[in-house]
Amino acid sequence: MIRLSSCPKHYTADQDKVMTPSETVARVKARLAELDTHILAETRRIDTGRLGIPVFLSVCGEDARRFMPTRKQMGKGASVEQAEASALMELMERYSYWTFWDRKPDMVRCTWSQAVERFGDKLVGLDVILHSVSESLPHDNAARIMDLTEWWFCPATDIHSGEERIIPLDWFRKLGEFNGSSAGNTDEESIFQGACELVERHVCCVIDRACKPVPTISPASFTDPVLVNLYSKFTDNGIVVILKDFSQGMPVPTVAAIAWDPATFPYQSEIVYTAGTASSPVKAAVRALTEVAQLAGDFESGACYEASGLPKYARTEELGWLLEGPEVNLDELPSVEHGDIYEELMALVRGLHTQGYSLYSVQTTNPELNVSANYNLVPGFQFRERDKNASLGLFVGRILSEECDAQTAAQGLSVLEEIYPHAHFLPFFKGMLALRAEAFDEACLLFEQAEPLQPEADAKGLAAFYSGYCHTLKEDWRAALPGLDRAVALCPEMKEYFNFRGVTRFKLGMYAEAAEDFRTLIKDLDKGSAIDLANLGLCCKFLGQREEAEEYLTAALDIDPSIGFAREHLAELKQER
Repeated sequence: MIRLSSCPKHYTADQDKVMTPSETVARVKARLAELDTHILAETRRIDTGRLGIPVFLSVCGEDARRFMPTRKQMGKGASVEQAEASALMELMERYSYWTFWDRKPDMVRCTWSQAVERFGDKLVGLDVILHSVSESLPHDNAARIMDLTEWWFCPATDIHSGEERIIPLDWFRKLGEFNGSSAGNTDEESIFQGACELVERHVCCVIDRACKPVPTISPASFTDPVLVNLYSKFTDNGIVVILKDFSQGMPVPTVAAIAWDPATFPYQSEIVYTAGTASSPVKAAVRALTEVAQLAGDFESGACYEASGLPKYARTEELGWLLEGPEVNLDELPSVEHGDIYEELMALVRGLHTQGYSLYSVQTTNPELNVSANYNLVPGFQFRERDKNASLGLFVGRILSEECDAQTAAQGLSVLEEIYPHAHFLPFFKGMLALRAEAFDEACLLFEQAEPLQPEADAKGLAAFYSGYCHTLKEDWRAALPGLDRAVALCPEMKEYFNFRGVTRFKLGMYAEAAEDFRTLIKDLDKGSAIDLANLGLCCKFLGQREEAEEYLTAALDIDPSIGFAREHLAELKQER
């Protein structure tokens, strides 16, 4: 159980911390130097210097890469020291999270009914599980669904009551991925930061789905010198920055920022849309602006960030409702600011509790590192990248179809069909099960049956993609194309769909059309995709565009030297030249 206590702040310039950023960096690097494990390769500054707002990378060492899906983390701050500390602590957070799941300390694997017998009143109730997907379902049916697979049960601390509760942690991981993971100089600092991230993702999701105007914050109300300086770094460079109040009645303030550079957009820069949540309106605004700097590549480098908590907009005309709304002063936003981070955390938790939400935290601190790290969750909070039509059956069905053995999955889907007759997700999951069994024709039919039943474009696009994908596995490229066309039309922001359609068109000898798919992907979705640069280079070669082919193949190999076909075709082009 996590025990929290008074945690006075000793640094409050651009973020609120227990110690200065320089002290944090020195302390963590000293600890890393004592270890035989190679976790950090380096930290380095990566911004171009145009804005004068520092952005750092922390690059994973070889031992960290064994556990982590990412190879580098970004960090932000109004000062060089804070940006480096941010990047370093991001690595500590993620390394702790992934090694925690590798170690699984204090976890027990069993079904829901077995957990009821084993843990009794310490187990969270089914109402908490149902609340996490905003579903009303009789508890006997909920228990039947939770018994369709085993879960990793783990102790968590209810921060409001201070009591230890047992939760099926992988259920919440399935809902929120690694959102809410955090690290800090102390547990209090770490948990407050993780809780603020959860609030940020929740309010961003609520606003994104409603698309209704929210207040615009007046820059004339900025008085904090750090914030005023940060804001001027954008406006002095001709960059349009609009700050919005996304707080939505939460106890802590959330400030969203929309920014673009009319001089470089869309050729060298993007519209950046992000948000920050903190204890005070000033710190939330600072977080939002430094996040813009982290994502923007100084609005001149051609950087392409990956959207997460909020969507990306390709044209200023799309902003519409986002630019509307009444004007408010920054100090009108809520605040829990206090000289002690523990007091801020408890004020946040009490505010959430009055709205029917509970904050739980799991200790994920890596025993080697001994840097405070946590995984935090609030059942009932939303997340933009989660399915809009969430239910217990949908997520358990996904687990059954993707992770369980065929017999368990088939039996489980039958139970779900009893509880959710005619549910839109059942044909899709049956298709996934058939796909795993390599029954490609059956899977394709099921995905085609599932597509018109889906309630949202994203889900329709996924079903269409899989119907096309099944044909690619049989190398029936012509039959694959209609499904992939529908997927791209329904979800034009999904780079995987463009990639598969590009490959399919290439296989059909449609080199110009394939090249267009790869160009779109690189231009709008992932500028640094080495495989798609290589694919585009290959298309150009077959189209007789030799200079362009060399350019793209060289760029691909600069990013990833291991792409063999790119090296072979580049050598051929050079030899011919």
